[in-house]
Amino acid sequence: MTATSTATEQHPRESAVVDAAPKQLLIGGKWRPASGERTYEVEDPSTGQALCSVADASPEDGLAALAAAADAQHDWAKHPPRERGEILRRGFELIMQRHEDLSLLMTLEMGKPLAESRAEITYAAEFFRWFSEEAVRIGGDYAVAPNGTGRFLVMRQPVGPALLITPWNFPMAMGTRKIGPAIAAGCTSVIKPAHQTPLSMLALADILIEAGLPEGVLNVVTSRSAGRLMEPMIRDGRARKLSFTGSTGVGRKLIEQSADQVLKVSLELGGNAPFIVFDDADLDAALDGAMLAKMRNIGEACTAANRFYVHADVAEEFSRRLAERMRALRVGRGVTDEIQVGPLIDADQLGKVDELVSDALGQGAEVVTGGSRRDGDGYFFEPTVLKNVPRAARMTREEIFGPVAAITPFTDEQAVIDQANDTEYGLVSYLYTRDLQRALRVSEALESGMVGLNQGMVSNPAAPFGGVKQSGLGREGGKVGIDEFLETKYVAVGGL
Repeated sequence: MTATSTATEQHPRESAVVDAAPKQLLIGGKWRPASGERTYEVEDPSTGQALCSVADASPEDGLAALAAAADAQHDWAKHPPRERGEILRRGFELIMQRHEDLSLLMTLEMGKPLAESRAEITYAAEFFRWFSEEAVRIGGDYAVAPNGTGRFLVMRQPVGPALLITPWNFPMAMGTRKIGPAIAAGCTSVIKPAHQTPLSMLALADILIEAGLPEGVLNVVTSRSAGRLMEPMIRDGRARKLSFTGSTGVGRKLIEQSADQVLKVSLELGGNAPFIVFDDADLDAALDGAMLAKMRNIGEACTAANRFYVHADVAEEFSRRLAERMRALRVGRGVTDEIQVGPLIDADQLGKVDELVSDALGQGAEVVTGGSRRDGDGYFFEPTVLKNVPRAARMTREEIFGPVAAITPFTDEQAVIDQANDTEYGLVSYLYTRDLQRALRVSEALESGMVGLNQGMVSNPAAPFGGVKQSGLGREGGKVGIDEFLETKYVAVGGL
């Protein structure tokens, strides 16, 4: 593992990008401290040391941000769609101009290696480019009534002020995936980034100010306690939309809280993705896809392959070759280009991964490579492959959210489909086969909102992202992504 550093030993460039990011709340177009000037520390997960302090918003600060969004809503809804799109386009261009600094900032606060951060910054920017083009494509309808005596006029209008809550694992992309369609649709918003990774969102808000976003259209509140901050806003009545990405448990609570005001809710929640490799699969392609689906973002992704079901005829070879690839990965502090695997986000996540691996081994799973946390500073866990993981192991039911591949052999197609679907989650599934009929048959049978067919990544700003069952409600991205921020109004026209 690379040498670690404390906050006072940061490289000058690291200190510079952290110093450049805003640390206060953005409310009504103004940067301001939290009530009582309360702050909390942002940690570098590769060292366990503090990077800086940011504002720790109170419930009163949250309501002030919501008031600013509500006050700006009327004028922003009337703002020309072309100009809304141009603001997003300028935001896209500014993100790309500052690509390297934003990537380093993300690595410092979240831990992912620079190569991963660079990929996320590009991905994040693409949501602004995509929705800049969708802003002018909000349509409607006009039709003659079936009886010929009137007309139907259907229009799409912004739903109103939106509350946006984003997770720590993709600290900028999950923001642009929500902010982009909100701006394009004509909605103002208040966004609450995860407390572990606020700096990327604060930097993004600063970029949007520079891009010309009017005051109050986007408000940012950072806080150590999301529940204490968000619940008063959810129950207030001025917000009309809630969009959340995070755990299923928190999502359930937010649905309950949103019921009082009957908010329009979209949720992207947990996953437990199966990765199925049939005996006729291109094994090289399946291994490439497995590394991408498992190790993207250190495995800390809701789309990460959680359960590897590999046909018994190729399971031993697949396990061995996957372990060889995992063993070759370079682990360390991700601020240099040679590092491929960074730390987990915090001590709690490291402990959970360690616990799940211990449970699987206790149930009879076997270690092919890795299997333990690394000594020293930071929250590092070895890239790990386990084989013959039994169905009773907790990691077959719970998200691992770490660099651990759990392999279980199978022989029967219907049995593996049943096993893949035997979960409360339904976000994404992965499938490798060269049989076209099987590919379509199994894709249709898998209970998930997305399927990676012979590829290990499904995320794309131009495609709808979301799950079924307890993996969420609604879709983000693609042509339907803007629908979450629009209401449909029907006008019955008579006298014709």
